[in-house]
Amino acid sequence: MSFHIVIPARYASTRLPGKPLRDICGKPMIAHVIERAKQSNAEEVIVATDSQKIADAISNLDVRVCMTHENHQSGTERLSEVIEQLGFDDEQILINLQGDEAMMPPVCLNQVGQALEEDSNLKMATLCTPLTDIEELFDPHAVKVVRDINNFALYFTRAAVPWSRDCFNETPRKLPTQQEYQRHIGLYGYRAGFIKQYLAWQSSDIEKTESLEQLRVLYYGEKIKVITAEIPPGPGVDTIEDLNRVCKLLSK
Repeated sequence: MSFHIVIPARYASTRLPGKPLRDICGKPMIAHVIERAKQSNAEEVIVATDSQKIADAISNLDVRVCMTHENHQSGTERLSEVIEQLGFDDEQILINLQGDEAMMPPVCLNQVGQALEEDSNLKMATLCTPLTDIEELFDPHAVKVVRDINNFALYFTRAAVPWSRDCFNETPRKLPTQQEYQRHIGLYGYRAGFIKQYLAWQSSDIEKTESLEQLRVLYYGEKIKVITAEIPPGPGVDTIEDLNRVCKLLSK
């Protein structure tokens, strides 16, 4: 079973309008994302977009483009339309690579795809990387994940979890030596049929409270495999500051 990569690319980003077409080192951001995807072992790379401007900008990059509706609320919903358009089998493995991840290592894409290829019972997989900075641990923009002994997610949160009563009550706070913290990486692999199941569920209270869609999966009793990334990805792009940071990194 091979995997396909789907890159949802919405033009009307609230924080950074026209984000997929923003220039990074002489190329639109979406072109960098496509290049990373094509360096992986994926059978096919698909861009799912609601914008003809984006489709035109990547017309020479040898990638399939699926034109999707403008009213999707998430990349997962856009993936669902791709599944319907292309008639994917329920067992087909799809990787959701966000269109602002211009620095995603191809090995990370392979890791997620391979996890689903090797375990036919696995429905969803994602990545994490060790978190060693106390400021990042307490940053709500950095999503943390706690895993069980088999590397399945117990919980995703924006909070500093597990809470160390001893270390976190000190001034200054410090990381406990006996506990390894993990930052979640927003790269997901699914079986196509599971995406349909996910969207059929109503959103949960914990999902709304944390503003983390993946918590819906845990709420309904399903499992998410969380693999340690071989190479930590560079930053994604949500703001103009992020864009400038990525430009500097890639220019090196």
